Amino acid sequence: MPPPLLAEAMSDKPRRAAPKRDSQPEGEKLQKVLARAGVGSRREMERWIEAGRVSIDGSIATLGDRVLPSQTIRVDGQILRHTDSAPRRRILVYNKPEGELCTRSDPNGRPTVFEHLPRIQRGRWITVGRLDFNTSGLLLVTNDGELANKLMHPSSEIEREYAVRVQGEVTDAMARQLKQGVELEDGPAKFTSIRDAGGEGSNHWYHVTLSEGRNREVRRMWDVVGARVSRLIRVRFGPVMLPRGLSKGHWEDLDDDAARQLLATVGLEHTVQQANPKQRRKHKRR
Repeated sequence: MPPPLLAEAMSDKPRRAAPKRDSQPEGEKLQKVLARAGVGSRREMERWIEAGRVSIDGSIATLGDRVLPSQTIRVDGQILRHTDSAPRRRILVYNKPEGELCTRSDPNGRPTVFEHLPRIQRGRWITVGRLDFNTSGLLLVTNDGELANKLMHPSSEIEREYAVRVQGEVTDAMARQLKQGVELEDGPAKFTSIRDAGGEGSNHWYHVTLSEGRNREVRRMWDVVGARVSRLIRVRFGPVMLPRGLSKGHWEDLDDDAARQLLATVGLEHTVQQANPKQRRKHKRR
């Protein structure tokens, strides 16, 4: 048993506070709140936060910040409507023509897909990935930042299918190499399938599938084996096919069944009824 003075000293030693059971950080992650409001995908919002475009109660936000409903969020100086409810989810299928960009604006004045999409009351349209300037076909567009983020995330491994017109002879050895994998500047890549789709002369069509969407990946893969792509059309993204009756430059809302299948691929539930599922629009070229 310690002497009385030592015992008294031991009793005065500060004790470590017991952890609180409700020690969860308050508020929601800032990028989640921004994505739910339809400002953009979570990944895009992280870039905006890092760029200093977002503030909380007048102070520049940093990645990892959390916010409460009582706090004021500004994006590029504009107050964000802070709400617990996301805007009604919409998913569009747009048949992108060649000669349009998937960016919001172009310093050279070239047309963008956003110029031809319907107006939206809350949030903004987000493209699910991009198609380059010379590629046409299926482009999914949504106002749901969480959905866009999940669909684009590499871990989802959602299969894309393209119709490719290739100039020159494609040998069995070239096809095997493309399926086994080729080395690109940003890492290895491979097609999960290659199907001959016919054609005459030096131009031949193939349908290829892959489970990622890197920049100009399909074209670069064919370049590696010495074949040049003269036309490239995306015809499928996951379970969503490019509708046969949807002309270039037109969009339509994805119907309920197709939306439900798409959401299921990333573990989300389709609970919001789509408006005017067969509605179509033709953009006005400028």
